[in-house]
Amino acid sequence: MIEKLTTDAIALLKKLIETPSFSSEEDQTATLIEQWFEKQNIPYTRTINNVWTINKHFDDSKPTLLLNSHHDTVRPNTAYTKDPFKAIVEDGKLFGLGSNDAGGCLVSLIATFTYFYERPNLNYNIVLVASAEEESSGPNGLNSMLAVIPHIDVAIVGEPTLMQLAVAEKGLVVFDAKVKGTPSHAAHPNEDNAIYNTIEVLQWFKNYKFDKVSAALGEVKMTVSQINAGKQHNAIPAEVDLVVDVRVNDCYTNAEIVEILQKESPCSSIIPRSLRLNSSSIPEDHALVKAGIALGRSTYGSPTLSDQATLTCPSLKLGPGDSTRSHSADEFIYIREIEDGIGLYVKLLERIV
Repeated sequence: MIEKLTTDAIALLKKLIETPSFSSEEDQTATLIEQWFEKQNIPYTRTINNVWTINKHFDDSKPTLLLNSHHDTVRPNTAYTKDPFKAIVEDGKLFGLGSNDAGGCLVSLIATFTYFYERPNLNYNIVLVASAEEESSGPNGLNSMLAVIPHIDVAIVGEPTLMQLAVAEKGLVVFDAKVKGTPSHAAHPNEDNAIYNTIEVLQWFKNYKFDKVSAALGEVKMTVSQINAGKQHNAIPAEVDLVVDVRVNDCYTNAEIVEILQKESPCSSIIPRSLRLNSSSIPEDHALVKAGIALGRSTYGSPTLSDQATLTCPSLKLGPGDSTRSHSADEFIYIREIEDGIGLYVKLLERIV
């Protein structure tokens, strides 16, 4: 059964690659996922562009495991040399936009769910959500599903981790900051030039260190990622706008990061866009992690953001593919990674469910 599911999963991934599914525009890939469940005679529900289902013998008295990955993609970058919307297999690699992030993970989890769907007497219920809007952290993704699906006790979030166990993930706070000065004509002296004032501010952000360092996630990572100022060459602007990207470890809440930066940063103002994308983790003595370690997997902390940030329950990030290929030109995943990924997912769940 696993061999047949694996073949079908790879075929589904090829269809997903060849169907554009930018964030908030995933309606056609949602239909492809619906067709999988229809073919397997598995009842499902579609909520906007999220497709979800539960195991046949769902029992409210048991804890529930979520299997989740997303079917939206970023837009292809200009460095592609292959058609991003054509599933091309070369040298054991399956090329195409979304192949690695996170199509390989998604179809592997769908195949795994299907494998366990009819099994009676599981220790855990299983809920699968093929979610939308992950890449944009949009309002109609997994975050919107948590009030719709059954209560979740633990989750596996499918993202490319080389099938190693990401037991923690950094959160994210994006800030809009301002550096102010005195506007004037560029021909006249100005000792309060907002652009020049920004030099010290940028140096402060570059050098600032948060005190608490996480064993799993390391330091908080803070980066000024955008600068905007001025409208014409002969006018010194009144202010400079900065965007600051802060990747938060599990030693801080997002609210604590806001408090620190609003107190200590030299900006005229610094305002967070959202506090909802918190760091996430799972105890290393959790049965799911112990089962993965027993299967030869190693643990690590992930610097990249995923739908884990929307969850409050313990969650493990785990999936075929390599995160360094995500959002790259000529994105690909090895066929073997999908085959091995499905096998490992099944072995992992056999030990706990």
